[in-house]
Amino acid sequence: MSKKKIIFGVLLVLILFLGWYLFIKKSDYVITFKAKTATTTLFQGIQDWSKQQQKMYGEKATVLEKKNFDFIVQKLSKEKESFIYTWQLTSVNDSTTSVSVGIKDENNSFYNRLTAPFSNTKFKQEQIKKIKDFKTSLESHLANFKVKINGEGTSEETFVAYINLKSVLEEKAQTMIMKDALLTTYLVGNQIKITGKPYLEVVKWDLDSEKIEFNYCFPIDKNTKYIPDTNVKFKAIPVIKGIKATYYGNMRTSDRAWFALQDYAKNHNLKIENKPLEHFFANPYNGGNELEWETQVIMPFEKK
Repeated sequence: MSKKKIIFGVLLVLILFLGWYLFIKKSDYVITFKAKTATTTLFQGIQDWSKQQQKMYGEKATVLEKKNFDFIVQKLSKEKESFIYTWQLTSVNDSTTSVSVGIKDENNSFYNRLTAPFSNTKFKQEQIKKIKDFKTSLESHLANFKVKINGEGTSEETFVAYINLKSVLEEKAQTMIMKDALLTTYLVGNQIKITGKPYLEVVKWDLDSEKIEFNYCFPIDKNTKYIPDTNVKFKAIPVIKGIKATYYGNMRTSDRAWFALQDYAKNHNLKIENKPLEHFFANPYNGGNELEWETQVIMPFEKK
């Protein structure tokens, strides 16, 4: 190959790269890091972070695109500033996620692309600080709970009195607490003895809207005589085969165990139904160290 052809080839590659970098590439600057948590937990943290930006700094937060709990595009804007954040999450293993966040300044994109690789610009400094603050906030959140994957197992059959509830995912615990008296007052008023710790049985989980329908349950003797009621119903929760986890922390964020089980299933090629069953062993009204509050969670295998 002649020297001219080599030079021409190198120049062509350089021109194509510059064309892609300056005019096609979606982001002005990319920041990467790893987090010791499940992909879906991190995904939820990103959404919470954008809400915090809105509350604390008056930035308008808009989700432009999201899918599969591992990809989300957000727009944060305030006055004349507007930034696009493209988050790509990749599960490294059951407890670690690799994060890539691409940032685009809609008003100064071309200038940032020219300067960011060569100098520590204001744009670059501000975005690094912003993502560092997010990472610090995430680590603080992760320190408030622990999830231990126990592997495959089964739950026990139990007969329960229950009420059916609906809420967004992040408000499931508050919804249970608000409706607790409805269930317990009926049981006490009808002299029905509670024989164990409460359960939360997910009936439906819409992953896109993050809304759930669930049964809040108390175990009772299956031979109990009961008076029919508009709100309180009775049933047997059957034996469930699936993958199990133990969650330690406040029940407000016990869904972090759901996310960890989803990642575990994905990494081990297991087919599951997104209908977790939680069994609470701690009473939050008793106080104490939340990291000692135990919840057993099982995610059922997909029915064949």
